[in-house]
Amino acid sequence: MVTVQSELERGLAAIAALPEPVRVHCAGRTDTGVHACGQVIHFDAPVTRGLKAWVLGTNTHLPDAIRVIWAKQVPADFHARFSALSRRYRYIIGNTRVRPALLNGQVTWQRRPLDAALMHEEAQSLLGEQDFSSFRAASCQSNTAMRNIYSIDISRRGELVVIDVQANAFLHHMVRNIAGSLMAVGSGQQQKGWLAGLLAIKDRNQAADTASPDGLYLSKVDYPEKFSLPVTPLGPLLLSN
Repeated sequence: MVTVQSELERGLAAIAALPEPVRVHCAGRTDTGVHACGQVIHFDAPVTRGLKAWVLGTNTHLPDAIRVIWAKQVPADFHARFSALSRRYRYIIGNTRVRPALLNGQVTWQRRPLDAALMHEEAQSLLGEQDFSSFRAASCQSNTAMRNIYSIDISRRGELVVIDVQANAFLHHMVRNIAGSLMAVGSGQQQKGWLAGLLAIKDRNQAADTASPDGLYLSKVDYPEKFSLPVTPLGPLLLSN
């Protein structure tokens, strides 16, 4: 199966002049169709190469939809996944009467008018460390449904509604399940206070359908300052702050 990870591992192997892929470890996995502008990976370099070679050289061996933005040597105690303090996702909804053509595959389409202010108010019930069983996929392999959401903001920017959520970690399909339920409230299909009730009953079957992966972006991963990692700039579609 061809994945972003497998393509990257093959690209790194080409720069290292090795016949086997170079194993990488990522900050978080994403589903098919989900985008990542702030993904961070690490690997044990099998040979010595300059940072420019790891970036520009690897990119010459990658498909057009995949790019390495920066590289930095890190200490042995760094791990792309386990050293992360938080992850940030953005979910972008094209709230138009007609499905957006130019943004096809890049935003989720919702035909019904959405009340972004109501969605924002509703989302505040998700803050803090809570049991998110109602928003985890049936296939989720995490040992616990407890997660800590640090912030969640919903805003309207023209015809786009943007959900911006940051947490210590996320369950499988957690952001997409939250987005689906928020859209149910924002479109008037469910009443105010519904999300708080979903949290309380801890039953995924009572929540809305899982939203499309098209509008979901892993936008940022935060690490301790001691690692001094560069900040990956958000793409223009992500409506950088």
